[in-house]
Amino acid sequence: MTQTPPALRLSRITKRFGSLVANDDISLELASGEVLALLGENGAGKSTLVSILFGHYVADEGDIEVAGQPLPAGDPKAALAAGIGMVHQHFALADNLTVLDNVMLGTEPLWQLFSRRRAARAKLVETAQRFGLSVNPDARVATLSVGERQRVEILKALYRGARILILDEPTAVLTPQESESLFATLAQLVAQGLSIIFISHKLDEVLRVSHRVAVLRAGKLVATRATRETGKAELAALMVGREVSLPQRERRPRGDAMLRLQGVRAMQGGVAALDGLDLDVHAGEIVGIAGVSGNGQLALAQLLCGTLAADEGSVRLKDEAMPAQARTWLARGVARIPEDRHAVGIVGDLPVWENAVSERLHTPAFSRWGVVRRKAARAFTRQLVERFDVRLSGIDANTRVLSGGNMQKLILGRALSVAGDGVTPTLIVANQPTWGLDIGAVAYVHRCLLDAAAAGAAVLLISEDLDELFAIADRIAVMFKGHLGAPRATEDWTLADIGLAMAGTAAGTQAEVPHAA
Repeated sequence: MTQTPPALRLSRITKRFGSLVANDDISLELASGEVLALLGENGAGKSTLVSILFGHYVADEGDIEVAGQPLPAGDPKAALAAGIGMVHQHFALADNLTVLDNVMLGTEPLWQLFSRRRAARAKLVETAQRFGLSVNPDARVATLSVGERQRVEILKALYRGARILILDEPTAVLTPQESESLFATLAQLVAQGLSIIFISHKLDEVLRVSHRVAVLRAGKLVATRATRETGKAELAALMVGREVSLPQRERRPRGDAMLRLQGVRAMQGGVAALDGLDLDVHAGEIVGIAGVSGNGQLALAQLLCGTLAADEGSVRLKDEAMPAQARTWLARGVARIPEDRHAVGIVGDLPVWENAVSERLHTPAFSRWGVVRRKAARAFTRQLVERFDVRLSGIDANTRVLSGGNMQKLILGRALSVAGDGVTPTLIVANQPTWGLDIGAVAYVHRCLLDAAAAGAAVLLISEDLDELFAIADRIAVMFKGHLGAPRATEDWTLADIGLAMAGTAAGTQAEVPHAA
């Protein structure tokens, strides 16, 4: 009897970038109707491997087969024709077009005189019904929820005949209810024979949806496990090469209100990005802000770093009215961990040591009469690198060459020392501080934030990762369309309630539950 070939076979894939071996002799198989989770630290080689599979990179060694047929190297069109589809974490949809237009984009030759919209609509509706992905073909993408947009991305791939679907951090921007809907969709896809590569940092999700797990570390495939035979602790240890324990919040007495917002309204692009915000954050506590991306969280972070002015209301730090002036916020001991570490957190072309002191250059410790005190700055950077375990070739290296985790450690170290050596910041504004980080780096960031709160800092943690908020926040509030619900003690939230609040129901607008002092 002839054995059916696997849906996908990668044989001895190796890819080098100069002296860096991004993928080192990796062999993997994916069966028809199987979900294979791909895990690994930042820089482990996941993105490179997927890019080779999709034709964006050419492997230096090895080959790929799809359903027993060789896949031409470096040819995205060949990958699409072979039935490989990919849904990126950041959706590639045109907001001003309809669902049908987005699905059809790129499927018809430019020289075709007439668009076959009727046939395309029928095919889209049939595909949607077959896989249980209900969608209105005439709806403009701009009007869709995040979960609906993801559904359109999956439909785009299925419309093109995808039999192998690569999902990159698919729940990163979804509410819990939308995530549940996605998992139901994946079950239907698999039941009809589709194969899925599931890339995620969320181990609970990996264990829930996958049949097998492949773990990469430093470019090598270090393990494959049947999901039913492994657990979070083993997978975390395989990813980072050691045991990982995630810190948990502990009851702490909270002090005076460090930050107080009253009736804050701020406009951006003619729209109220912040609409009537009231919020207190006390010394010694972590207040978490949940919400689907784009509901005002970035504007809130900008307000609290002095880069966005309030049009109405009061913004006070330690009972002092604060201006929209970043230098003043820094001088008052406010530390910031920005959402986009690459574009906002660091200047990639500057060396590590310059980025390390960039937010304290106004202080006498690092400048005098407008001249940078390089010796002091470099000594401080060496201490920061050692204390926060930033792994690099040297402090003169361009910062952009650091991995995501090490870049975040550098930013974290700079933030926690912004008030001065050995001085606890007054307020820490941490916006998505663990986005895209592996579990080892996540544990480190959480420990640092918990320690800072224990030392008396007020911490505002803005995160789309509900597991993160439930793990370390003392209170949680939800943002929706610029409005902020009343914070409630973390233990008074359920996952269902917080998901409903993120979708705009009344669940997040109940009166605040008294918080234990």
